[in-house]
Amino acid sequence: MNRRQLLQVGASALAVGALDIVPGAQDPKAAPAPAPVSGPYTARDYSGLIGMPGFDESLLKTHFSLYEGYVKNTNALIAELGEMGKAGKGASAAASELRRRFGWEFNGMRLHELYFENLGGKEALAADSALGKAIARDFGSYAAWETDFKNTGKARGIGWAALVMDGWSGRLFNTWIAEHDGGHLAACPVVLIMDVFEHAFITQYGLKRADYIEAFMKNVNWAAASKRLG
Repeated sequence: MNRRQLLQVGASALAVGALDIVPGAQDPKAAPAPAPVSGPYTARDYSGLIGMPGFDESLLKTHFSLYEGYVKNTNALIAELGEMGKAGKGASAAASELRRRFGWEFNGMRLHELYFENLGGKEALAADSALGKAIARDFGSYAAWETDFKNTGKARGIGWAALVMDGWSGRLFNTWIAEHDGGHLAACPVVLIMDVFEHAFITQYGLKRADYIEAFMKNVNWAAASKRLG
């Protein structure tokens, strides 16, 4: 990828939002480009993941319901903030608090979509793929990256482990996103995301987060992750 292409990727990430660049479909090759949305957001159907090895049906259904709540709350906040703006209350303390909550709910919606969409894979990452080469370039090897990604996911606290790409340089980083809205690296689209909130694993794995992380790694949809690389 040359410098001009990297700048175009970075500009695109800034224009549409680093977390809103991935089509909503299980098969990224067949996914159409998302149409502009001006009305309410609609929760996406991830029921195709049921039956995935290492993930109980009850765990997934609970997680889907939680995600649907983020979609509902995002829509509610958009509507409420719009009404406050029309009433001349857009600079009020109440509106400021709603704007803070909006970042939480919106990112909760988008991060879950990215998470579910990079699951369901059955094939390992090809070493000669663009993503495989980029990982080897920036981490030394796939094994070194995987160890670092798993360690990122084992950090104490609640949040997300993410492999992101600097949209301006093309460099890859593993990073920790605290809760939903703290720790996002500017202009860095998400390539791979792993939910490490307790709700993602505790009903099946208890406190054995490391076992959940192993199950996650066995189900990564590398085709979806590779598509996000650009």
